[in-house]
Amino acid sequence: MPENDKARDLLRRAQQAARDDAHTTLRQLVGTLVDRGKTGEILSLSRILDAEGPLPDAPRVKVALIGSFTADLLGRVLRVTLRRCGIEAVVDVYGIGQYGSLAADPDSDLYRSNPDFVVLAVHHDELGLPEHSTAPEKDIEAEVRRWRSLWRTIRSNSRARVVHWLFALPDDLVINALDVRLPGSRYSMAVRVNTMLAEAAGKDVLIVDCDRLAGAAGKLAWFDDRSWRMAKQPFASDVLPLPARETAGLIAADLGRTKKCLVLDLDNTLWGGVIGEAGMHGIVLGGDAGEGFVRFQRYIRALKERGIILAVCSKNNPADAKSPFQEHPDMLLRLSDISCFSASWKPKPEQLRHIAEHLGIGLDSLILVDDDPVERAQVRALLPEVEVIDLPESSWEYARTVRAHPLLQQAWATEEDAARADSYRARAQAKQYEEQSQTLEDFHRGLEMSAHFAPVDAGTLPRVAQMVVKTNQFNVLSRRHSAAKLAELVAEPEALHFTARLRDRFTDHGVVGFFLARTHGDTAEVDSWLLSCRVIGRDLERSMFAAFARQAAATGVRRLVGDYAPTQKNHLVADLYKRLGFSLVREAPDGVTRWQYDLDQQDLPAPSPFIKEEN
Repeated sequence: MPENDKARDLLRRAQQAARDDAHTTLRQLVGTLVDRGKTGEILSLSRILDAEGPLPDAPRVKVALIGSFTADLLGRVLRVTLRRCGIEAVVDVYGIGQYGSLAADPDSDLYRSNPDFVVLAVHHDELGLPEHSTAPEKDIEAEVRRWRSLWRTIRSNSRARVVHWLFALPDDLVINALDVRLPGSRYSMAVRVNTMLAEAAGKDVLIVDCDRLAGAAGKLAWFDDRSWRMAKQPFASDVLPLPARETAGLIAADLGRTKKCLVLDLDNTLWGGVIGEAGMHGIVLGGDAGEGFVRFQRYIRALKERGIILAVCSKNNPADAKSPFQEHPDMLLRLSDISCFSASWKPKPEQLRHIAEHLGIGLDSLILVDDDPVERAQVRALLPEVEVIDLPESSWEYARTVRAHPLLQQAWATEEDAARADSYRARAQAKQYEEQSQTLEDFHRGLEMSAHFAPVDAGTLPRVAQMVVKTNQFNVLSRRHSAAKLAELVAEPEALHFTARLRDRFTDHGVVGFFLARTHGDTAEVDSWLLSCRVIGRDLERSMFAAFARQAAATGVRRLVGDYAPTQKNHLVADLYKRLGFSLVREAPDGVTRWQYDLDQQDLPAPSPFIKEEN
């Protein structure tokens, strides 16, 4: 089908889905259209979504777009791209060049709108750098201080997370080839400013590298002098989806919506050809013909090192499917990289259910990469929760296609990320051990578990912030505190808080739990209580409760109070307080329940008998 006809068909189907209130179909079509990256199609989709109304049960955010150029089209594209990430957004676009005054005035419209995110999108002309400097270090540091001061001002006047666009640097910033060698040239200083801003951002500011995006699109395609002269828009309309997708992906990651597990097909996805027919030495991998597959595997391995779980879902004989991982000289991925390996002749939706269950994660945490359009269509039809990537025909484009997916973005990294795949693989080993155990008690004892509880500090705060936005199943209140807010909360004198680290016979799972309560008088009330899905079912919550009760009693607290607020995903902890001996105090019409544990009438709770507490 010609591209124009395909676009019209997709838009027609999206419009029909909106009229029929078919939210799942519409979500999938939004994904397809946004991933095509055509500005005109996305703007047409924007009008359909305006008429359709908000997504049910989607997180809602307010985004303020401030900068130095006309951003109305960008705002519309960004809203649709956030919708593609499952986020319902209101995007407020402010006037050209007002970013400084808006940020400086605590009573400005910017702050009155109470945004969740402030996107600071500025043109390279806003760089306060001379054409040439005799003191480049001084000028660079002053420029970096200026932008960091703006970040601090926004954060001090609002609860918003800043999303800063680094400067896209046009070719005409370079006078000649000598500029890249001169530390004092405007170009060299601008490159350094970008680098230093990215380094200074830390966990507080999200960074969009527009210079990298402009390089990927081609600087001549990115910059549009005609658009700048006529509409004060510095880049061509055709490239708008690139920064919008990057921005939306970072916002989604900050909200904990990054997919946890990349599920990989094998034949014609990780290598060329069919392993069951060609044999291990007949598949295309490495050399001139198979270099694209090697590059794709290199990218996948890098994702694993960033904490993305890898799984295999293949219609193949298991022995055939595993042989390249074990013996092929050009295979970069090994069986040890794969947390769950499913190879059988069962339908792929059934295999995907098995993978999710085996790893202890939801189907909506999976993202499937498969070259076969029939398999992709079947998964979309039967498992709409699973995200599906459409691979292009050429293996050389595989890595670029997957890299562009907004739901694989990461806002930050922690020590636990690098070990996550090992932890999930250990979980799979523990699952097998559980199946061999006679009783649940035998299983728990045989795991040889030990836990360490420690107050939240600067070293563990990033991991806690990551868990707070990502944890859904074991999360009694699902409060999504920002890292800055968490730092404030744990610093309060009335706060009781700790992280939980778990080890077992298979692995060190790292920090997998977080508890925060606030005391007032003789009462301590739970603010946040969550556990990673990797360790659900280990009885760690009982030891966490015991640690909380000991802390509270030591400060004179006699009543422990906790609320449970139901969500679509946390029904697992609906009876948590009841199981731990709390009494129901009340139940609100919205399903929120309040529970109480009375230390004057009840004994201090005992920790889990299966978990040794470390000092």
